[in-house]
Amino acid sequence: MPVVTVCGEQREYPKETLFLDIASDYQEKFEDDILLVRANGKLRELHKTLHGDAEISFLTARDPAGQKTYERSAVFLMLKAFYDVLPNEKIRKIQMDFALGNGIYGEFFGEVPLDEDLLQQVKQQMQVLCGKKIPLKKRSVNTDEAVELFGKYGMHDKEQLFRYRRASRVNIYSIETFEDYFYGYMVPDTGYIRYFDLVRCGEGFLLLLPALRSPKTVERPPVSKKLFTVLRDSYRWSDSIEIPNVAALNKAICDGKCLELILMQEALQEKTIGEIAEKAAMDPKKRIVMIAGPSSSGKTTFSHRLSVQFRALGLTPHPVAVDNYFKNRSDYPKDENGQPDMEALECVDMETLNRDLNALLAGETIELPRFNFAAGKREYHGDRLTLGKNDILVLEGIHCLNDRLTDSIPKESKFKIYISALTQLNVDEHNRIPTTDGRLLRRMVRDARTRGTSALETMERWPSVRRGEDRNIFPYQESADVMFNSALLYELAVLKIYAEPLLFGIPRDSEQYDEAKRILKFLDYFLPIDGEMVPKNSILREFIGGSCLKV
Repeated sequence: MPVVTVCGEQREYPKETLFLDIASDYQEKFEDDILLVRANGKLRELHKTLHGDAEISFLTARDPAGQKTYERSAVFLMLKAFYDVLPNEKIRKIQMDFALGNGIYGEFFGEVPLDEDLLQQVKQQMQVLCGKKIPLKKRSVNTDEAVELFGKYGMHDKEQLFRYRRASRVNIYSIETFEDYFYGYMVPDTGYIRYFDLVRCGEGFLLLLPALRSPKTVERPPVSKKLFTVLRDSYRWSDSIEIPNVAALNKAICDGKCLELILMQEALQEKTIGEIAEKAAMDPKKRIVMIAGPSSSGKTTFSHRLSVQFRALGLTPHPVAVDNYFKNRSDYPKDENGQPDMEALECVDMETLNRDLNALLAGETIELPRFNFAAGKREYHGDRLTLGKNDILVLEGIHCLNDRLTDSIPKESKFKIYISALTQLNVDEHNRIPTTDGRLLRRMVRDARTRGTSALETMERWPSVRRGEDRNIFPYQESADVMFNSALLYELAVLKIYAEPLLFGIPRDSEQYDEAKRILKFLDYFLPIDGEMVPKNSILREFIGGSCLKV
């Protein structure tokens, strides 16, 4: 019989034993439900079977892959409950848009109003289905059959999506007779989906789910109103131009509308940047514009384009990177692993930064530092700066929204901008594209081009980058005076060309292989757009190269 090794312990199991049965033998060793298994380095669903000797590890909702599995399974359960509560003819569409805190925001379109009573009925039906422990079954059909099937179900986003699919087969999941398509793994049965809530939010609803750190707790945190508004407006804009999903984008590409779409999206961003500049310039006391955002948001290009808009208003902008005020590397604080924590606020020489900013506001001349990243030291090269009457300082760095960075600067002197790449495009009405996927692809392409960093190295460092964002950026985003969405509706179709070869280079025995495979499968939905079509001042140029700006 095959020998299974789990946590250094070996047991024999008959061939074709379900991984679910093996997981049940070890469940008591885990605080949370086992949701997936990694067998000989390959991620598998629990309904799969053992074929030979295997080294096994289990994943729960505390693991990113397990959390994503729980999320899509919960969305599937909610959709099933909606269709149980209402007749099919009363539902035109249920659209899942974006993550908001620990919830997924969605909207309901149908012949009945979305109110508290309907959401309560759906929530109760979800609880009933959970109690029944109904299997989530998976079957494979050919692509033509999938197109016909989802056309019959009225899920026209999926019907269009599969018309552009290269693969000949499609996996379809079902709960009883309700069928849907999801890209990614599912839990074995509805009994696993015990922790959720369903509440009103704006014109739609939030499906609240546990956070990664606490898989058995569902909190209802305050909604980030500014972030919600930017996200909702971005999605409604893509709806208004009839490109809400990948299938619609692919159709536009096939119809020869690439350039029109690119120019329209870039024009919208330029208009928005101009409006931000006008708002900042309205108050003459606002002498320091502070820009912050997570990794790969396009902060550098944004600051240059904002500076152009300031010049158009008769102001003289002076860009200053907070990174140039880093302490010498030997003075960095250490992280939990004893390594220099390069993203900690304490890496910045805040005393010197505040002294220089106050001097500039007082009309004095300062010498700007320049951080030598190769040597790990701050240096001075005679770069002097004085702020004139029509001058404005553009400060950019990950900590710029944290008032501790500039605690001696009067609030009335600061204008804060939060920038992030908030994806406004989904695979289809039920499969959202996480914002972090877009930023990871941007960073992967840029780092490979500018630093020679492999996709594997970028993906290995990404969890640390995300932890730094959770600690240093996201808690302060609502304090911004304005928010700017740097995501471009067409960008994933461009990044696909650059990212796919990098992702294919990740070896099969790597811990990142399954995640690379997931992203490759996701990119396979997109038809490509030639990067040469991207304007030279586009934020996307910061990542693919060829910018006319100094980025």
